[in-house]
Amino acid sequence: MSQNSMDQAPGMDGESLKSLLSDVPLELAVELGRITLNLGDLAARLGPGSVIPLNKTTGDKLDVRVNGRLVARAEAVAVGERCGVRIVEIVSHSEGE
Repeated sequence: MSQNSMDQAPGMDGESLKSLLSDVPLELAVELGRITLNLGDLAARLGPGSVIPLNKTTGDKLDVRVNGRLVARAEAVAVGERCGVRIVEIVSHSEGE
């Protein structure tokens, strides 16, 4: 739906639309890295204690995705006993596609 068609929705102002959509669930995922393996390699490597190297190096920014779409880059941080991320860059619309 284009922005223009949303702007022209009868009886729906911007604040009403924002309120309506504020409860829509989104999945936020942080990607540490990737690797492509064939099934045989995966079966040979996968097990307790296995270390599987990924495409990113230590210190690289992590990709932050919302519903699978790249929206930001971040760095890993500790938040008490939990892991967290600090957003360091917002990805432009064309870069995140």
